[in-house]
Amino acid sequence: MLLTIVAFIVALGVLIAVHEYGHYRVAVACGVKVLRFSVGFGKPLLRWQPQGSPTEFVVGAFPLGGYVKMLDEREAPVAPHERHLAFNTQPLRARAAIVAAGPLANLLLAVLLYAAVNWIGVEEPKAYVASPVAGSIAERAGLRGGELVLSAAVGESEPEDVRSFEDLRWALTRGALDGENVRLAVQAAPGAPARDVLLRLEGMDVREADAQLFRQIGIAGPWTRPLLGEVMPGGAAERAGLRAGDLVQRVGAVDAVDGAQLRELIRASVRDGQPLAQRWSIERGGRMLDIEVTPDLAQESGGAVGRIGAYVGAAPEMVTVRHGPLEGVWKGMARTWEMSSLTLRMMGRMVIGEASIKNLSGPLTIADYAGRSASMGLTQYLAFLALISVSLGVLNLLPVPVLDGGHLMYYLWEGVTGRGVSEAWMERLQRGGVAVLLLMMSIALFNDVTRYVTRLFG
Repeated sequence: MLLTIVAFIVALGVLIAVHEYGHYRVAVACGVKVLRFSVGFGKPLLRWQPQGSPTEFVVGAFPLGGYVKMLDEREAPVAPHERHLAFNTQPLRARAAIVAAGPLANLLLAVLLYAAVNWIGVEEPKAYVASPVAGSIAERAGLRGGELVLSAAVGESEPEDVRSFEDLRWALTRGALDGENVRLAVQAAPGAPARDVLLRLEGMDVREADAQLFRQIGIAGPWTRPLLGEVMPGGAAERAGLRAGDLVQRVGAVDAVDGAQLRELIRASVRDGQPLAQRWSIERGGRMLDIEVTPDLAQESGGAVGRIGAYVGAAPEMVTVRHGPLEGVWKGMARTWEMSSLTLRMMGRMVIGEASIKNLSGPLTIADYAGRSASMGLTQYLAFLALISVSLGVLNLLPVPVLDGGHLMYYLWEGVTGRGVSEAWMERLQRGGVAVLLLMMSIALFNDVTRYVTRLFG
């Protein structure tokens, strides 16, 4: 819990400080007098003012935001000798640059963070695909499980090398959300010739980018041995006498091929809403044992499924993915662009009803993922920061009054018509922008609470 809180506060502090520094740095470069630079709102916890600087730096008690207060005739009287230092007296291009600098600073930070992850390297599962979900797109395409994916091409794009399972997952996500087929080059065994597999994702009904998306595709995770890990106290596995380290050979009359297939067999061990007892053949310490297992019931959106209360599947084979200096920066830029584009498309699809608003996440989910990524190591935490930095940059560029993008929309109008937005319209638009922002925040917070309750009681 403490790690989650610290990771969340650090993430917010870094991302907000970078965003506001973008505004501040460009404002100073344009000759605007900055009165206050604040990370956080409310009562100041820290404040200082460097000698000779007109700017007071503040850390506020409420960390969800920040601001840069500039000299501006619209907010307070400005002395005649300082009028040239006021924000509102600057030429249009300077005002637009100052406003755009905050979101662009977040996108630049994302590039640097992704580049740092590429330089440091990260341990990821190898791109061995597990047994596909029965009846899924992957099964119909001819995948059987255990194949190594060598490359992936989304739509008509050129094939890209797949160095890890995360590369494969990203290609599948892009294909599904863009409605594009994905062509994989796979190898059934070391030294075997590669063959092409076409995953037909163009007709998928994709409303949420979640685990169900990958179940629908049929590639839910990397290949693992059907080995049992930690057994939860009081669960079906413990009641049956299963132990950590048991290698499952057969469930009923079906051979257990890998961890993914074993999980599917467990989920499917329900008949007419009741758990189905099955005889498992397991290997334990070199001996074969037969054990009867009756799973517990769990409710999901698709109905009742079986659970045994144990970690199913051995750890997948890992590979260290690392890139050189220039390649790391280039891939960081490419990933930032792809994530920005994907975020915009998802927001657009939510507006027209083609994607679920359940994809919106708020501070509780962000805090949860901050803690999880921090516990997994530096590179995972940096990748998390990059993702949130992209989201913050893109969100602030949306043409919604109150946000930076809304102000850029005003400046676009001014540039086209030669006159600024009237005070009356500005007030109406600002009220509308506040309403839209409050609605988005309410939906995100509701989704956060729903996920938390589902995880506790679902």
